[in-house]
Amino acid sequence: MKARITTIEREADGINSYFLASLDGQEMPPFEPGAHVDVELRPGLTRSYSLVNDPKERGYYEIAVHHAINSRGGSRHIHEMWNVGEVVEISAPKNNFPMNEDAAHTVLIAGGIGVTPMLPMIARLEELGRSWELHYVAGTPERAAYVDRLSAYPNARVVFDGIEGGVRLDLAKLCASAPGDAHLYCCGPGGMLDDFVALNKGRPADNVHIEYFSAETEVATDGGYSLELTRSGKTIQVAKGETMLDALLTAGVDIGFACSEGVCGTCQVAVLEGVPDHRDHFLTDEEKAANRSVMVCCSGSCSPRLVLDI
Repeated sequence: MKARITTIEREADGINSYFLASLDGQEMPPFEPGAHVDVELRPGLTRSYSLVNDPKERGYYEIAVHHAINSRGGSRHIHEMWNVGEVVEISAPKNNFPMNEDAAHTVLIAGGIGVTPMLPMIARLEELGRSWELHYVAGTPERAAYVDRLSAYPNARVVFDGIEGGVRLDLAKLCASAPGDAHLYCCGPGGMLDDFVALNKGRPADNVHIEYFSAETEVATDGGYSLELTRSGKTIQVAKGETMLDALLTAGVDIGFACSEGVCGTCQVAVLEGVPDHRDHFLTDEEKAANRSVMVCCSGSCSPRLVLDI
């Protein structure tokens, strides 16, 4: 759908928030905490951004974009090209990071721009009167977004680990001290998320939730296998140095993709035969072991052929 940029605000060094509203003044489609929208920046360049505003606010969507130094084009495009009044193309809200509203206690842990999906969660938890706590770490106060908004909550703790006398977030202590029936959510850099998952191995899997906003993914480019597409009847060879997604697009297969890092789930395709070489951060370990689907943007194949339901 199309949306108009109504407001742009500076939230921190290198981080802007963008408010998007409908063209006809109607309410935006509803969303639940943890949701994101895909933003089409130009043909072939789509990125996903968490919705930041209170879900009760239906007049606009708010997203925050960090202008990453090593940007592959998404954040740079937005920071340099987006202006108030422009019309942009966005998807309806999607949610790969849903919140359990019935949890006895909720622990939210955020690193850097990973704080964005936590804000609507906090708004909803406050509305429900639920017990929660937030632990948010950023490098410096200048690079920390939404600190003013969070200052209204005594159970939101913000620390800075990149300044003299700063404090590191003791992830191990936080996870160990959380009640056994608590639900824990973490969004941040890949290293933080890997540590978070390892520290919570003993908890029920349904109580541990993560969302990658980017990943240090080693994309599979070994090639040397074929893709058989059951719906189109095509057989495609994936050459050395080529990703599965590259081969599909070159062959004219119309397939959706966004992050190209295996974190958003947009390019998930059902696998009918063969064993994928899973490189994504979206599927669970159980889903990867089942080999019923694959993220074609970053994964490869451990078998000479994969049969895909496309």
